[in-house]
Amino acid sequence: MEYIILIVSLAGIVFGADFLVAGAVSVARKFKVSDFVIGAAIGGVGTSMPELVVSFIGALNGNPDVAIGNVVGSNIFNILGILGLTALFFPIAVSRTNMRFELPVCVGVSIILTLLVFNFFIGGAPVISRMDGIILLLCFGLFMWYSFYRDKQKNEEAEISNTSHSSTKTTNEALWKSILKVALGLPILIVSCDFFVDNAVLIAKNFGVNDAFISLTLIACGTSLPELAASLVAALKKNTQLALGNVIGSNIFNITWILGLSAQVMPLNSSGITVIDYCVMIFAAILPLLFGFNGKINRIAGIGMFLCFVAYTWYLLSTQNIQHLTYNI
Repeated sequence: MEYIILIVSLAGIVFGADFLVAGAVSVARKFKVSDFVIGAAIGGVGTSMPELVVSFIGALNGNPDVAIGNVVGSNIFNILGILGLTALFFPIAVSRTNMRFELPVCVGVSIILTLLVFNFFIGGAPVISRMDGIILLLCFGLFMWYSFYRDKQKNEEAEISNTSHSSTKTTNEALWKSILKVALGLPILIVSCDFFVDNAVLIAKNFGVNDAFISLTLIACGTSLPELAASLVAALKKNTQLALGNVIGSNIFNITWILGLSAQVMPLNSSGITVIDYCVMIFAAILPLLFGFNGKINRIAGIGMFLCFVAYTWYLLSTQNIQHLTYNI
C-alpha cells in the first residue's frame, strides 16, 4: 500500500508544480515582476512549505536532527540535484544581477548558519540558539525587502540571453485565474509531498535506516520534490530564470526563515549533523557562482553538480553502513 501512495503522491507533486509555475509566471507578467523574483518569492517560499512543516514539527517534537538535517540536506539537493538535473537538459540562464546579489546571498547565509551553529565567535557546543534564530529571521526580512525594492526600481535587467526573460511580456489570462492556479497548485504540492515523505520514511525504516540519514536524504529530497517539479516544469516552459529563482529562493528561505522560526520553539542541538554536511552545503552554494560567470550554467556544469550529489549520497550511505556494522558488533 505504501508504494501505491508513493506513486499517487508523486503524480500530485507533478500536477501541482505545473499549476504553480503557470500561475506564478502569469502573475509575474501581469505586475511586470521579473521571473527570478517571482520564482524566489512565490515559487521558492511556496515550495519550501514542506520543509517548514517538517522542521517546525521536528523542533516541537524535540528532534533537532530532523529540523536541521532536513534544511541542510534540502539545500544540498536543491543545488546539486535539482539545478544539476535542470541544467543537464536545459542550460540555465544566469543574469549579472544574480551574480551580484542572489547567488552571493545564498553563499553568505550558508556560511552565517555554519558559523552560528558551531559558535565560531563565542565557542561551545554546536547549537542554533534563539538569538541565532532571530539573526536568521532578520536576514530573511532584509533579503525579501531588497529583492522587491530592487526589482521595482530596475524592473530587471534585460541582459539575459535566454528568451525565458519574460517580465516585459504580457498575458491574456485573467488575473483571478492565475491566482487560482497558484492557490490550487501550492496546497496540492504540499499535501502530495507530505504523503510522499511519510511513506518514504516508513519504507526506509523497514530497512533499518537511522534518523540522521533519513533527515539528510529521504526527508530532505522528499520535501524538495516540489522544487524539483517546479524547476523542471519551468525549464520545460523555457523559463530557466524562474527555475533558478525557485531553487535559490528556497535555499535562502530554508536557512533564514525555517531554521530561524524553528529555533524560537527550542534551541536546536546540531550534534547529529556533522561539519562535513555544512561544508558540502556551502560548497554547493558556491558552484552556481563559479559556473555562472559565462552567463549560464551549461550541461557540463549540470553533470558535474549532479555527480557531486551522487558522491555525497554515497558518502552518507557508507557512513550509515559503518555505523550499522559498529552497532551490530
